[in-house]
Amino acid sequence: MTGRAARIGIISADPGHPLLAATAGVLRGRGHRVFFLGPEDGTEAADRTGPDGGAGGPHAPLSRDAPGSPRPSGAPLADVYLLKARTPRALALAARLEAAGAPVVNPAAATARCQDRVAMAETARAAGLPFAATVRQAVLGEPWAPAPDTRFPFVLKSRHSRRGDLVARVDTPGRLAGLAAAHPGEPVIVQEFTANDGWDHKLWVVGGQLFAARRRSELSPGGRGPNLPLPAAGLPAGWAATALRTGAAFGLDVYGVDLLDAGDGTPLIVDVNAFPGIRGQAGAPEALAALALRRAAARPAPARP
Repeated sequence: MTGRAARIGIISADPGHPLLAATAGVLRGRGHRVFFLGPEDGTEAADRTGPDGGAGGPHAPLSRDAPGSPRPSGAPLADVYLLKARTPRALALAARLEAAGAPVVNPAAATARCQDRVAMAETARAAGLPFAATVRQAVLGEPWAPAPDTRFPFVLKSRHSRRGDLVARVDTPGRLAGLAAAHPGEPVIVQEFTANDGWDHKLWVVGGQLFAARRRSELSPGGRGPNLPLPAAGLPAGWAATALRTGAAFGLDVYGVDLLDAGDGTPLIVDVNAFPGIRGQAGAPEALAALALRRAAARPAPARP
């Protein structure tokens, strides 16, 4: 920004997250102020990543003067907020900040769209993106069974994307029954299984800058294992363009796209994540810091209450 230091708020309960801590360090090193907001109540979170152990500036809990008029009490809005947390309360907090006039990366509505795999599939299909076909929705434990013409194997996923959600390959009715017993009442979707080489291509985009890695699919018998570096320039033709189209379709600035090679280098999207961790990618903190400053510069100086 020109003429003044930016104030950047990060909505996360984990100030020590490698990407967030490194991004905060880049911003503070350039003279900008960074603070963390706890996603559950909007109060300033403890942050020991700065040189003084502080969060780079006070921020009181959000309050409402009247219904629909949220504002931070005792401090101006930040120039931009980075929404890393994805809990319902975090999304509600981000929505209140947006209503008060603050830019949020990613917007609450776009983040929520990636939490619901039904909405995710509908958004991707509407944009003409190559997304894994969703066969049906169901609730585990309720009296349903695969139709007679169901093709095994298929992929069963929790409808609501979250840490520790259900993602499993189902090869037999017995396997389905076991999953239903282990996850009673879980809303799920059924996706067609696409034969592949067992590797996910993980593409991340930060403000238009692309990062990539390969990782064993979570459906692989041996487990996922670590991310393996993959130069973005080494991606098959058209894959980078598919990732960028995904961000435009979902309204995301910081996101991840999981792709499979569906044969002959054709990409198939199997998941979209809003603001993933992007661990171990050189240049990602700098790209995120640059994005935050671009968004902050586009907003007029915040008015004090």
